[in-house]
Amino acid sequence: MTPLSDPRPSRTTIREVAQHAGVGIKTVSRVVNNEPNVAPATAARVRASIEELRWEPDALAANLRRTTTRTRTIGLLLGSVSNPFAAAIHRAIEDVAAHRDVAVFASSLDDDPAREVAAVEAFVRRKVDGLILTCVAASQAYLRELVPPDMPIVFIDREPAEFAADTVHSDNVEGARMATRHLLGFGHRRLALLIDRREIWTARERERGFLLALDEFGIAPETATILDGLSDHVAAERAVLSVLGAPNAPTAIVSGQNLITVGAVHALRKLGRHRDVALIGFDDLELADLMDPGVSVVAQRPQEIGDVAAARLFASLDAGRRLDPAPIIVPVDLIPRGSGEIRPPSA
Repeated sequence: MTPLSDPRPSRTTIREVAQHAGVGIKTVSRVVNNEPNVAPATAARVRASIEELRWEPDALAANLRRTTTRTRTIGLLLGSVSNPFAAAIHRAIEDVAAHRDVAVFASSLDDDPAREVAAVEAFVRRKVDGLILTCVAASQAYLRELVPPDMPIVFIDREPAEFAADTVHSDNVEGARMATRHLLGFGHRRLALLIDRREIWTARERERGFLLALDEFGIAPETATILDGLSDHVAAERAVLSVLGAPNAPTAIVSGQNLITVGAVHALRKLGRHRDVALIGFDDLELADLMDPGVSVVAQRPQEIGDVAAARLFASLDAGRRLDPAPIIVPVDLIPRGSGEIRPPSA
């Protein structure tokens, strides 16, 4: 692995320069490269913003100076390299790249839109041959102006907005639906869903699957408890401690991602409720099968996601162009281990 230093939150991006100057990214590009058709007053405003924000436009210049020479490197942007799910994808992509004698620059997103843009700028500045990206910004339209038109791009884990490219992700809707139906099948009717911020595409998709399962069983969505904005195990633990102390508390929990599941497990054990409140997590956990009860999960296939994403990227590189965008959905697997098979007290 060749790690790429994570861009600091204070690092200025081309998008921030454009916003500060009140122009589009393309206008900043034209000013930096002394292109015509920019009004003198506008150009002066852009240069003033560049100076005030201390932006270094070398990434953009590298973009425009790019040649067909390969650097035998690719850029990989992950949710967080410390997350086991992201780490498994990283390893799979790295293994494919290593067989081709290609180095992988990796960076963490930390679900920060500014870090997304800054990381892409850093990759372009290093003239990588292709990009594999996890995204969080509301739109990825900025890529049209920031990334060379011949550079292959593959999105993993989440779908982009306002930009067409290959996407490789889990079947989030079906996975959440499967987990919810499993709990409903054991007799639960008061369920809680714990998810990350709704701005994150996977959180919205998993909520959609949860609601679809409730509808199948004729359960009104307002009878369920949906807690969002849970980005780590600490927030999830707090949420579970709170919701289980309320009247008509849920008898079963669907957790929307692995860190949330960790927090839920901590809360259930702290309350001594791990044997009477059912739990199914989205994404597997290390040692989940060794707990008592074992933690039931909908397991993703990060190795397969990484393999497929790398294969698509290298297929584009071999073709010398971006291939027609293809959405690739990787199946998930329900693994019952005990926690998801606990019946409600009334049963």
